[in-house]
Amino acid sequence: MNRREALKTGAVLATGAMLAPRLFANQHSHRFKIGACDWSIKKMLELDAFRMGRELGLDGIQFSFDAEGRGMDLRNKENRDAVRKVVTNTGVGITSLAIGLLNKIAYSSTEEGEQLVVDCIQTMMTLKKEAAQLDDSEIASKVSPEVVLLAFFGEGDINGKPDLIAKVIEKLKRIAPSAEKHGFILGLETWLNEDDHRHILENVDSPAVKVYYDVANSNKMGYDIYKEIESLGRENICEIHCKENGFLLGHGRIDFARLKGVINEIDYKDWLIIESAIPKGMEVSKAYKLNVEYMRSVFSKKT
Repeated sequence: MNRREALKTGAVLATGAMLAPRLFANQHSHRFKIGACDWSIKKMLELDAFRMGRELGLDGIQFSFDAEGRGMDLRNKENRDAVRKVVTNTGVGITSLAIGLLNKIAYSSTEEGEQLVVDCIQTMMTLKKEAAQLDDSEIASKVSPEVVLLAFFGEGDINGKPDLIAKVIEKLKRIAPSAEKHGFILGLETWLNEDDHRHILENVDSPAVKVYYDVANSNKMGYDIYKEIESLGRENICEIHCKENGFLLGHGRIDFARLKGVINEIDYKDWLIIESAIPKGMEVSKAYKLNVEYMRSVFSKKT
């Protein structure tokens, strides 16, 4: 039994101890928190992402972590202060961070990509420390993200490349202990199938490494997304991108009502992050208001 399996076993035992009371409760009445990627609403690394998030009715923004000095770089204290202020004013929090730059500066094959992840974890540590000094615990929870998305597309693609997957495992083993120590999650968003994801998770053997599941990407690859999500379970999925390419949510390939049933079954209760889902010629704000309304209509229903 590896460390991940031991932690899973402990969680199952703890769940069993609490099962009886839950039999009499509506276990599918959880209110999912809905967020959006800052790049998808065309406000990447901008404070306006949070202001727009409030207008759209979002609970949070997945905020980018990029090259040093670009936009609202959270390495900078003044920028962190400004983000905390806008979160306080809007009530829209940081769902998680995302390093999309890894699509150009590959994590698997470059020192720069590895350093980006190290820098991000260090920045998350600083955000957590500064949040702990706030009087308002609700705001503190909104400005101290625990998840960072590591992107593996474009130049960073590792699908079908076992040598690069081995390099990713090697590098994750170096950074995972630090992330785990501080309660952070490294979320892998890739073109990989469930078996390849499990290969990475089992070899790194840390609860700090999970899958960042993108339903549209996996569907595009021909994977059975509902089966994969059910099989991976909540213990292996940190967040979910609710996405369509060129369609509004609910008008494309993904059956979100079925998705809701699956994530209810695995007792997933974390963020649902809207990405893309903008039809050609439609204004971003109009598309996202419709997307948010749709997500609320599907995921706020009690089943």
